[in-house]
Amino acid sequence: MAEKAPDDGSKIKTLLSILRNIGDSDDPLGRMLAVLRFWFTKDLKYVKGKPCKPYNSSLGEFFRCNWVVEDMAPPILGPGTESAMNQPVTVSYITEQTSHHPPVSAFYVDCPAKGITARGFDQLSAKFTGTSIRVTPGAHNLGIFVTVHSRENEEYQLTHPAAQLGGLLRGSPSVTVADTCFVTCPQTRTKVILHYLEEGWLARTQNKVLGVIYKYDPDTDKRTRIKDVPEKDVLGTLEGCWHRQVYFTLAGSTEPHLLVDLDPLFPIPKSVPPESEQLPNESRRFWHSVTEAILEKRFAQATKLKQELEERQRERAAARKAQNDEWKPRFFTGAVTPLGKPELTTDGKEALRGLHDGKYRLQETTAIGA
Repeated sequence: MAEKAPDDGSKIKTLLSILRNIGDSDDPLGRMLAVLRFWFTKDLKYVKGKPCKPYNSSLGEFFRCNWVVEDMAPPILGPGTESAMNQPVTVSYITEQTSHHPPVSAFYVDCPAKGITARGFDQLSAKFTGTSIRVTPGAHNLGIFVTVHSRENEEYQLTHPAAQLGGLLRGSPSVTVADTCFVTCPQTRTKVILHYLEEGWLARTQNKVLGVIYKYDPDTDKRTRIKDVPEKDVLGTLEGCWHRQVYFTLAGSTEPHLLVDLDPLFPIPKSVPPESEQLPNESRRFWHSVTEAILEKRFAQATKLKQELEERQRERAAARKAQNDEWKPRFFTGAVTPLGKPELTTDGKEALRGLHDGKYRLQETTAIGA
């Protein structure tokens, strides 16, 4: 939450410019491919950089930002909606720590100009496995739900695979994936199975991924393996390296087509409200003193400040318990509900509108975690 923003030289096509193109194709398969193009770019910061431990978010802590991206990626298949190419498009984002036990945060992404929203609950479960950490989605994390409002509210559910964080003993942490995940759209009856391949113990990590796109029945389909999909239902296949290039091949063809090339892609800087217009429980302001101490290499002081913030949160939690006062999120309707798909409150909708309009001032609330 307090990462140093990359410089403007990194403003190349990015995951946000890809997200806002999902609904452009008139072909349902083209829209699914666009969703997959977004999927393979969503973790770009881990592909391009090293994973690091985030702060332990405080209950009620929130973060909001905009990304301004260029509308530059054409539809993948078939004709599409007319789009003003190379015009700036704003994507807005808000997230709030809605639960502390278990730690869960809700998020909402909105691109009104393209009629695209994405939402979900972010919750991870981590388990030490000797020399590495296995990270899996928590019980409330059902993936990312992307809605294309311009296509009669088509909804795509993108589930997360388990990941392995290794290299801890060498001091060079890296992320590998060896699991299966799914992308489904009940309205178009299209499903994707993605299989991230596990490398041999002595093999060099290749970061390979295989996949199949097929027609399915949302009410009866239980398939979880690529080999179980009947050939007659297959619309296309996927293959590549999820760190570099991924290709798709249409059914009935042997010619692969480039879906996404990650090599030239980099995250772009976030646009956040000025600190004077941030609330005390807004992430960058909340952790400002700790971040400043870390950047100045005053690590003992950073630890002390961090512990003070965490102790304050424990004191407030104890006070609420003593008063039988149930804490409720401000920007989302429930801490972990509705199931998998958080909904915005009136305050949440207002905050999102403010991001769209560049009006950042919000009324301060006393119901904060720390």
